[in-house]
Order: sequence, then structure tokens, then C-alpha cells
Amino acid sequence: MTLITVAPTGAESAKADVPALPVTIEELVQTAKECEAAGAAVVHVHIRDDDARPTLDLARLRDTVQALRQSTNLIVQLSTGGAVTDPYEHRLRVLDAAPDACSLTCGTVNFGDDVFMNPWPFMVELYQRTQELEIVPEFELFDLGQVRALNRLVDAYGPPYGGHVHCDLVMGVPGGMPGDNRTLVAAVEALPEGASWSATGVGRTSLPVMYAALASGGHLRVGMEDTLTYAKGRPVTGNAELVERAAALARIAQREPMPADEARTFLGVRTGSRAR
Repeated sequence: MTLITVAPTGAESAKADVPALPVTIEELVQTAKECEAAGAAVVHVHIRDDDARPTLDLARLRDTVQALRQSTNLIVQLSTGGAVTDPYEHRLRVLDAAPDACSLTCGTVNFGDDVFMNPWPFMVELYQRTQELEIVPEFELFDLGQVRALNRLVDAYGPPYGGHVHCDLVMGVPGGMPGDNRTLVAAVEALPEGASWSATGVGRTSLPVMYAALASGGHLRVGMEDTLTYAKGRPVTGNAELVERAAALARIAQREPMPADEARTFLGVRTGSRAR
């Protein structure tokens, strides 16, 4: 089966430039419901403030987690990356919103014209905090050096909560690894033994990475955080159509979209975390 994660918002695009971007809790919940119906099992969440600017406000994070749990059966995965300007202490505090899962980026990367900082001490503190709080980390890998850092992290501090290492290869970011088959295969071959993985193709690499991931036995992440164009000259109208395309390709590959309940077992999400 194919685990499909949707990343509907991100921290980069402006609502004024992308009207279809879900930025309020109500918009995010509606998007999540549509994406769940289309085949998603995980929602990767960034939030915005009342002015649609990226925020890590803890109260709003808690309200968002609760709203998503009440309205969907999706696994709620909060971003601990936030925006490139967010301080480390705010990014650690994300875990206090008690999500099912969180992202954990395994190193610093040039992110377009900015620098996304993830030094080793921060990675270790964040990882140990996920273990203490029983939150499943998804290891975000932007280049091959970060794959090595993941191996180092797990070797030094043991397996993640749930016992299963799951990664996301983020490909096509200017400053990170390219979104091509050769790089994807190299990254997968370097993962810890027994790890599962999904892949994200940013921008124009979206489709090539999706095809390569399905052909190599991986899972998929799609969403308006990563791409705003459905086809050349045709903007995305909403996150659900990206999930629908991913689900259709998964079915063509004879790997049906994985339901959320099966995804909980697959990822090791703690029993009883869903509060309907």
C-alpha cells in the first residue's frame, strides 16, 4: 500500500498570492477532510496567524490539532521547522501541542535564498523530546549528508517512539538534493536498515519524484507547501486534487492508498492519540 501525506500550507507562500492556500483553522480542516476522502492518511501542518503569517503560537497549534482530530481520522503531524526565522525554543515547544507525529529535519540546508538551521545539538534535543513525549518523528532529509546524520542520530540515541524509522526525502529545493531518480536511489540505499520512506518533489520535480518513489517502493507526500502548479501554466486549485493524482498513480502502480488506521500501525503512532 502507499502512505500519502498531504502538506497543505507551508510557511513560504503568501495567501495574497495564492488564494487557494488554507491558512485559517476552518480552511485547514475543510482541506484535511477533502484530502482524507481523496486518499491521504497524514496531514503535515504549518499554521498561520490572523494576518495569514507563519506562526508557532502554542494555543493556536493546540486548537488546530484538536480541530483536525475532531473532524478527521488523519494522523496529525506538526512541523517543527516553522519558518526559517523561528527560534529553536519555539520549534521545540511545538511538541507541547501533543500531535501524533512531527517533522525532524536532520541538518542545516540552504533553502533558496535563506538558511534553514538544524545544528546537531538541536536535532538531539528535539529527538529525545519526541521519545519522552511518545510522538513519532518523520525524519526530513534534504540532502545525502542528512541521511548520514539520521544514521548517526539513531545509532547514538536509539529508535524513535513507535520503534520504526520513517523518512521523507525532500527533493528539488534550491540548495538541497535534486529531484531525480539517481539521487533518490542513492538516498534510499543509505537509509537505516528497515526504514520506510516517502518522497516529496518540490516545484517542477513533483511528478518525476512521485514516479520514481512509486517505482522504487516508496511512499508519497504532496501538497501546496511543495508545489503550486498542477501542470505547466495551470495553478493548483486545491490540495485535494494533488492527493487525488497521487492516489490515482498509486492505484496504477497497484499499491492502493493506505487508510489512516493502517498508517497508525505502520508508523507506530500511539494508541488512543485520536480524540474524536
